[in-house]
Amino acid sequence: MTSTLPEVLATLELDRVNQMFFVGTQLEGPAHHILGGHIGAQALVATARTVPDDRLPRSLHAQFLRSGDARQPVDFEVVALHDGGTFSTRRATARQYGAILMEATVSFSKAASDDAPYQAEVPVVPQPDSLTAVRRDGTWASLEWFDRRNVPDLGSGTAALWWRPSGSVPDDPILTAGLVAYLSAVTLVEAAMAARGAAAYAVSPMLDHSVWFHQQADLSDWLLYEQDSPSGAHRRALTNGRMYNRSGTQVCTAAQEVYFPAPRG
Repeated sequence: MTSTLPEVLATLELDRVNQMFFVGTQLEGPAHHILGGHIGAQALVATARTVPDDRLPRSLHAQFLRSGDARQPVDFEVVALHDGGTFSTRRATARQYGAILMEATVSFSKAASDDAPYQAEVPVVPQPDSLTAVRRDGTWASLEWFDRRNVPDLGSGTAALWWRPSGSVPDDPILTAGLVAYLSAVTLVEAAMAARGAAAYAVSPMLDHSVWFHQQADLSDWLLYEQDSPSGAHRRALTNGRMYNRSGTQVCTAAQEVYFPAPRG
């Protein structure tokens, strides 16, 4: 069970059946579950192929309804909701054998060069070269496509990590945004687990995930991902994340709600 960077990139090259219908190969995961971050990234790529070339991802909002079977492909049906002078919006429905796994709304926008940008303050943390590489056990061998360094002692309720792809990524802003969306989803649950402490439970499905893209990610270097979980109730936990290029530019903001079911038997 692996997902090296070449394998992940191959799954983001979806098979196009017609103008608005795509099929995506999945990556094996624990208990054959499909990772939400992966099909979210595939939905972003599918919708991007249906909008004008001058528009880049602005936001992704995905709601996860069923886990799916990673041994089988997923169908992505895209619907054009809006095309304006600046923005385009698409809906992507992910299905297996007719059952809906995920509904996603993806928005795209033209760049605006005459703006006055601002962003959150970048946390002061140790540089990745001074930190120890994270070694994954067999359970999470499906996340081998990126290197990781955990930032220690960031403070109560907040965590951070450095990450970068384990290899070179083609110069394609859509693939770049897809990998950012994927990574933004797969680690946020850790902030909720840390906040819940003993109340955490290993099986923690995502209910929904959102990403707002601010600037282009530089995947040739390390990126910093700061995460926190500000609230939890009714076995649900809300988590937030802010991602930065190593240069300090904020790449995206993410939010996710995770469900912690009661342990069985």
